[in-house]
Amino acid sequence: MSDNIILRMKNINKRFPGVYALKNVNFELKSGEVHALLGENGAGKSTLIKVLGGIYHAEEGDIEIEGKNVSIASVQDAEQNGIAIIHQELVLVPHMSVAENIYLGREVGSGIFVNRSEMTKNAQKILDDLGMDIDARSLIKDLPIAKQQMVEITKAVSVNSKILVMDEPTSSISDKEVENLFKIMRDLTKKGVGIVYISHKMSELDEICDRVTVMRDGEYVGTKNVKETAKDELIAMMVGRTLTNYYVRDYGTPGEEILKVVGLSDGDKVNGVDFNIRKGEIVGFAGLVGAGRSETMQAIFGLTQNVTGEIYIQGNKVEINNPEDAIKYGLALVPESRKEQGLYLVQSVKYNTTIEVLKEFIGKFRVNDKRETEITQKYIDLMSTKTPSQAQEIGNLSGGNQQKVMIGRWLATKPKVLILDEPTRGIDVGAKSEIYAIMNNLVKTGVSIIMISSELPEIINMSDRVYVMAGGVVRGCISREEISQESIMHLAAI
Repeated sequence: MSDNIILRMKNINKRFPGVYALKNVNFELKSGEVHALLGENGAGKSTLIKVLGGIYHAEEGDIEIEGKNVSIASVQDAEQNGIAIIHQELVLVPHMSVAENIYLGREVGSGIFVNRSEMTKNAQKILDDLGMDIDARSLIKDLPIAKQQMVEITKAVSVNSKILVMDEPTSSISDKEVENLFKIMRDLTKKGVGIVYISHKMSELDEICDRVTVMRDGEYVGTKNVKETAKDELIAMMVGRTLTNYYVRDYGTPGEEILKVVGLSDGDKVNGVDFNIRKGEIVGFAGLVGAGRSETMQAIFGLTQNVTGEIYIQGNKVEINNPEDAIKYGLALVPESRKEQGLYLVQSVKYNTTIEVLKEFIGKFRVNDKRETEITQKYIDLMSTKTPSQAQEIGNLSGGNQQKVMIGRWLATKPKVLILDEPTRGIDVGAKSEIYAIMNNLVKTGVSIIMISSELPEIINMSDRVYVMAGGVVRGCISREEISQESIMHLAAI
């Protein structure tokens, strides 16, 4: 790792209505290092990166690149200064090919004529050189989220930037793809590229990062060498306190069977799935990317057409043809991708919280504004959501706080079975602990929870039982006494 400072951000200040997003933040990046940027959701990490990327403009502060003060007022300014950013939320064009997305804005050809053949050939070579198992001709919309993430990474790497920012790049990809990503990162740092790495997965720090800077509540807390700093110290810096009882789970005796699924198939990704869940139980669903876990829950929730099989609620066979039917029978689904599948980004926190329970405050002739406000505040308090007000546009909240609003929305329907698809993806350690505590309290009140997660520690520490899927089929069910990483992977890799 070089000692040359390639990037300095000094005394950066950024305000939004009702909130100080960044306050005198300092950050520096060396050439050839991977520098982690940590902090809870709402700490200001993404805002700082958007200032660097020209998406936001800081009211005060300076940015230096290779010792020279620069003005970054637009995305184009950032690119011209050698900065590439892989944002947490993908910014690909769904109906364009992989090659077209990689070369978007710098198309191969002359004048108005684009040489798609040459562009596809070049893109495929880049993908192959990076070890990506992706066809450059594929449309983005036809790729799973994991492969879309790898296209985003390929696009950023292909522009030969000297400063590369990765915001949660491993949140949606498999262990094999993570291993390949880390190889790419090491190759880049050998060439002198400086990488800013944002992740909530503490286990990744030792493997790939050199230094770590911690932010909290929009302010700089400190910078440490990764190999000289204990995980607990970093967590304390992030949350402002020592975090105990990270996984909160009081195991009780589950009650009656609430949901039973027999022979569920969708003609594509789900092939004869059987499982059940009892009252007051957390059932984990584990498996590798593409195993069919999310598709199974989407089929149950009425989001998929041509589904076959049987669904029983408390012993009674039911027909679920759409989400309205699912909600009527006491099911709720918090989807994997909150922005694409759930949130109304230009609407308020209040709107997003209460959209599924309109009948509780809308009558034939009037809207009970007081009742709507009460419902919203209840779930803001329950989820410890950080928002200036109920009127705040949800698109301006951090990813973690958006997720809390999503969970609160579905809790407002008072479900019998709450399905959580990757509930803590992109969420910091403090918020994760809060969500685990909420899940624990819910099952104690009799709610049943199905949790899909790619993070084995939370599957292992929170589940009563774990169903493991592979190839659209349930390969086995593991009891709490037998749950381990080895027992899960043995079935997932079949």
